[in-house]
Amino acid sequence: MSARQKPRRLPPFSGVLVLVMASTGLVVVDLTIVAIGLPLISADIADGASAESVVVTYMVAMGALTQIVGSLSDRWGRRSLFLAGIGVFTLSSLAATAAPDLLWLNIARVAQGAGAAAIMANGIPLLSDRYAGEERDLAIGAWGSFATAAGLLAPVFGGVLAESFGWRAVFAVNLPLGAAAWALAVRVLPRAPGADDAGASGGGAARRAEASGSAAARRADWLGGLLLMLGLGAATLLMLRPGETPWSARDTAVLVTACAASAAFLAVQLRAPAPTLELRMFTRPAFSGAMLAVLLSRVLTIGGSVYLVLYFSDGLGMSPTGAGLLMTPIFLAQIVMGMVGSKLIGARPPGLVIGAGYALKGVGFAVLALLITPVTPWWALVVPLLAWGAGGGIAGAPVMAVAVRVTAPERVGMVAGTVSTLASLGAGVGTAALGAVFALRGGPGAEAVTDGARAVLGVSAALAAVAVLVAVTLIGPRLVPGRAPALAAQGPAPAEGRPVPGTEDRVPTAEEGDEDDEDDSFRSGT
Repeated sequence: MSARQKPRRLPPFSGVLVLVMASTGLVVVDLTIVAIGLPLISADIADGASAESVVVTYMVAMGALTQIVGSLSDRWGRRSLFLAGIGVFTLSSLAATAAPDLLWLNIARVAQGAGAAAIMANGIPLLSDRYAGEERDLAIGAWGSFATAAGLLAPVFGGVLAESFGWRAVFAVNLPLGAAAWALAVRVLPRAPGADDAGASGGGAARRAEASGSAAARRADWLGGLLLMLGLGAATLLMLRPGETPWSARDTAVLVTACAASAAFLAVQLRAPAPTLELRMFTRPAFSGAMLAVLLSRVLTIGGSVYLVLYFSDGLGMSPTGAGLLMTPIFLAQIVMGMVGSKLIGARPPGLVIGAGYALKGVGFAVLALLITPVTPWWALVVPLLAWGAGGGIAGAPVMAVAVRVTAPERVGMVAGTVSTLASLGAGVGTAALGAVFALRGGPGAEAVTDGARAVLGVSAALAAVAVLVAVTLIGPRLVPGRAPALAAQGPAPAEGRPVPGTEDRVPTAEEGDEDDEDDSFRSGT
């Protein structure tokens, strides 16, 4: 067996992989690290008022813009938008560090969320342009595992920074890291437009541009983008409203706005010549299953971890740093098993691999729900925490690869935007929905907090079972990814005028037989 044909356990090292993982880590960490410093922000520049808006504005801006930026990257190129994202994120972090009042800080956080959207939307496309076949699966797996693990580690990092240097250090740490990421991006990112890169690897973008005979492929869907921003922004604000406050007329207006804007967005997408979101992608069961799995994953990971950390601190009486350290088993297992999951889909049906991961994650939730009490020793929780992280790694990384494999190369940016948008929504839905579950059973005192956390973990175990059903039903246990890209590189080129299977430059309609096309796209590795 030649060196090229040997199966890999890790993706080949490259500057692009390091860049994407590091910059994504910055973005994900900022989703949760700032929450640690909210009490200090409130006391310093908010006159004791609630500073939760600092978290909300970042999530709203990022969630509302990611899909739009992802679609634009397919038309305008990865490099320019990624560099713009790092620049905006770093400069807005500087503005947040120097914020004299809460209004200034919230404006800076909106800009920071916009930069974060550009970074997240280009992560998967850059990896997809750089790698192919099994190497691409491993690279996407490493990226996904690192991103999730970084979010879980953020409370520890944020606690140390805030306790040692004050809340401004939470934003200041982004400055040297952002500058380093910018310098690395200038050095390693290809100058060719992202859409052209995708076409080079699969041929789809070039054929699509030639077939159109116009600038339609690079036309921005501004109306759809504005409607999506309005709908997602309103929905995110609604999900993040304090659960203990009564429903108000303002909340009703926000709900109506979210529903109306979302419905109008879907209507526009059906008619737009270059839509922000190609709805026909969802006619593929594997793609729909992958997107549902992404949503459920963030509901479980972010929502579940919030109330587990609360149990560690208020139920077991641990310090913020100690509570964060107890989350490290999830962090470590997530990274290691993410690579294993990416490797497994090269030889096993992806639906079964993803389903097995969610099953293991559900077992971890269920065991934790049975074990936790106000006097449970911390070491007794390590094994189920490892199961949680291992299951998340096995399931999470292949989901990203599946979404890319069943999509034409010129739409990878759009897919990345969809993944990141659903991840942001899942984090909001999980925090709000599981927060309602916690409120029904929890309350002040170690016993009440434990009861609330136990209820959250029980519901999380049930949702993990739903994710198992989604994976094995929609993604399909019979679909086995092949390694056609690597073989194509070694073998003869396809006949003139005939594209490589799975790299067609359009998404088929339901009438054109999604099942067969889906098999082809998996087997060709695109």
